[in-house]
Amino acid sequence: MITVKQFTFGPFQENTYVLFDETKECVIIDPGCYDDTERNTLLHFITSEKKTPKLLLNTHGHIDHVVGNKFIFDKFSLQPHLNKEDLQILNSLTTVAKLYGFNVEASPQPICFLEEGDTVKFGTSSLDVLFTPGHSPGSICFVCPTQKFIIGGDVLFYGSIGRTDLPGGHHQTLIDSIHTKLMPLSDDYSVYSGHGPLTTIGYERKNNPFL
Repeated sequence: MITVKQFTFGPFQENTYVLFDETKECVIIDPGCYDDTERNTLLHFITSEKKTPKLLLNTHGHIDHVVGNKFIFDKFSLQPHLNKEDLQILNSLTTVAKLYGFNVEASPQPICFLEEGDTVKFGTSSLDVLFTPGHSPGSICFVCPTQKFIIGGDVLFYGSIGRTDLPGGHHQTLIDSIHTKLMPLSDDYSVYSGHGPLTTIGYERKNNPFL
């Protein structure tokens, strides 16, 4: 059974997730740890709980979701897995960081590109990959059908959706992704978003003003 541990990091208040099961193998999704305090918080959890990181996953390539990629690579020798359509965004990390007044190291290059229908595995667990562009050209979600939850990045939020005014964003594409990929899931699916609190498909189906 997968346990989801959430951390909220950085000036963008981005949600970083560590998923692990009874084997203690884990995956790190969207490390947004920006400073030494945040990095140490994430590292302390992984080491003190004796987790073994197996995969570094990015739902997309925006700065707040990948700023910790280099740290994870340095500590655990893990290169990111993401969709190829976001490679250009990932590689613009240092340039974008300067626009925000940050000085960050470039992300390591992806070791694998994830596509719709792929499965990522760790321990005795697995996550299905959904291609959900719109917030960015290569946004993906990670879905656990057996436990009915989604790690959704910046696709769907509690009462909102991801912004589409950044380079590569497209509002109608995002709406179509949500309607065709997420809304067909049952109401009891939990959605762990890239920002903000936990929500469910059922709540968003009934209450989200964008849908």
